[in-house]
Amino acid sequence: MQKINYPLIVSDFDGTLVNKDGTISEKNQQAIAAYIQAGGIFAISTGRMPKGILSRAQELGLQGMVCCCQGAIIMDIESGKPILEGKISFESTLAACKKMEELGLHIHIYDFWDFYCNMDDDALKLYEYATRSKGQCVLDKSLSQFIEENKFCTYKLLAMVEEKDNAAIFDMLEKAAFEGCEVTKSGTNLVEVINKNYSKGTAVEFLANHYGIPLEKTIGIGDQWNDLPMIQKAGLGVAVNNADQRLKDQADYVCEHTNETGAIWEVIQKFGFQEN
Repeated sequence: MQKINYPLIVSDFDGTLVNKDGTISEKNQQAIAAYIQAGGIFAISTGRMPKGILSRAQELGLQGMVCCCQGAIIMDIESGKPILEGKISFESTLAACKKMEELGLHIHIYDFWDFYCNMDDDALKLYEYATRSKGQCVLDKSLSQFIEENKFCTYKLLAMVEEKDNAAIFDMLEKAAFEGCEVTKSGTNLVEVINKNYSKGTAVEFLANHYGIPLEKTIGIGDQWNDLPMIQKAGLGVAVNNADQRLKDQADYVCEHTNETGAIWEVIQKFGFQEN
């Protein structure tokens, strides 16, 4: 049996591990299985909510923990119970939602198992299909009113935007400077407001500490700007070939392969095991 080189690999899901059609290639699945069988720990860190990723982690046969909502939730895969949670305050949840409403955006706010949205449109249907989760549309009142009435604190706020507007929306939300929050991008059509104390970087550190693995012996793999904290925190930060150029510029290694052609397989083969 091959000996492990990096005992912990933490991978983003969408755009990194999974294909555009929602499938995970046999090549990647076999590489992950071989790595785990040899004693490695493979974990997913995603912007998705628990409902959108738990079944996918189980399909891969993963055990231990999965990191959701940009690191604001770390949960046990087998029991589905949270191990770590970090919500945005009610005041900042409300302020960020009002700003997004002012900009006329399609908005999602997240509870542990459910998410609430302000538009029932094709974009929502695509999101639901991709994440295997169903949104609860709030159409009889504004989403900010819903937040006020329920004193709702969210794990993150997500805005679905046109790709051409992504940078401008990002800048406007960042300039609003919601207390205790920061703005990130998880896709060409997705801008998110998150708790600044929780990220994919803090998730990597939590997992490494939990398993007693030095950070320098961890790998973080991603494709979008929200993966930057993970890329920076891990001992080896990897960007897949289809990654945002800004992430590639910060990575220690850029894959030859994309998510569609076996980037995870490449990383495991190149770095996961010790050379004989």
